[in-house]
Amino acid sequence: MQTMKNGAYTLLITPFKEDMSLDEEGLRILIRRQLQAEIDGIAPLGVTGENTLLTEDEIEKFMKIMAEEAKGKTKIVPDTCTMSLWKAIERVKMFADLGADYVSVYSPFFVLPKTDGVIKYYEKLADASPIPIILHNAQARTGINLEPETTALLAKHPNIVGIKDGNKKLDHLAKVIYLTQNEDFAVFTGKDTTAFPLVCFGGSGSFTVAGNVIPEVMKNMIKFALEGKIEEARKLHNEYYELFEAFRFETNPMGAKKALNLLNLPAGSLRLPLTELSEKKTEILRKIMHEKGLL
Repeated sequence: MQTMKNGAYTLLITPFKEDMSLDEEGLRILIRRQLQAEIDGIAPLGVTGENTLLTEDEIEKFMKIMAEEAKGKTKIVPDTCTMSLWKAIERVKMFADLGADYVSVYSPFFVLPKTDGVIKYYEKLADASPIPIILHNAQARTGINLEPETTALLAKHPNIVGIKDGNKKLDHLAKVIYLTQNEDFAVFTGKDTTAFPLVCFGGSGSFTVAGNVIPEVMKNMIKFALEGKIEEARKLHNEYYELFEAFRFETNPMGAKKALNLLNLPAGSLRLPLTELSEKKTEILRKIMHEKGLL
C-alpha cells in the first residue's frame, strides 16, 4: 500500500477564456502559483474544477498540462466525478496514464445506491485502479452519506488509502478517525472551516477551496497543526475563518473564481448552469479580502 501524504491539497478551479473555452495558459499560471507556495498537493477536476461541465477532451488536456507543470513537484489528485463504475474505471486509468499520484473518487451520485452497492463500487474500482484510491464523501452533492462504519470497512482494502470527507459534523469526522486508527488510512476534510479542528484530533489534512487564493496560508495552517504548533495554526484558522465561509457563498466555485478575478488572476466565468456570484455576496467577499490585505 502507498501511504497518503498528509497536508493541504488545493481543489483547483478550471479557468476559462471569454469564449468559455479552457484557458490553457491561465491554467499553467495557476499551477505554478501553487508550486511556488509549496502546496502539498493539487486536486483538480472536482466540483471546484467544474468537472461535470467539461468535455472528455478538456479533461484529458487539463491533465496533460497538470502533469507537464507539476509531476514530481507536488502530488496530483484528480477526481472522477462519475456515477458509473465503468466510466470511473476509464477515468482512473486515464488519470494514471497522465501522471496522477492518487485519484479521488466521488461516491456515486444521482442513482442513490444502497450501502452494499457503494461498497462493491469502491472495491471493484480499487481492484481495477493502477493508483491508490481516495474516497470522496459529499452528501449534499450525491444524496448519500458514507457512514463512518462504511468508510472503516473500505479502509481495509489495500488500494484505498484515504478519504476526503465533506461531512461538517465533527463527531462524524472523529468517528471516521477512531474507526480507521489501526489502518494505513488518511482522513482529510473537504471543508476549510473544519480543517484546523480535524487535524487537531488526528486528521491528515485538508482538500481546500481557499488554497486557490491563499495557498501559503492553508499550507502553513495544516503544517503547524500537524506539527503540534496549535496556537500558530489556531491563529491562522481564526484570522481567515470569514474568508473560508465566503468561498462557499451560494455555490462553489463561485466565491473562489470571483476572488481570483478580483486578484487579476486567470479564472474567468463559470459554465452554465452555474452563474456569477451575486453582487451582494461579491461586495462582502471584496470587503473581507481588503481586511485581510489581499486587495
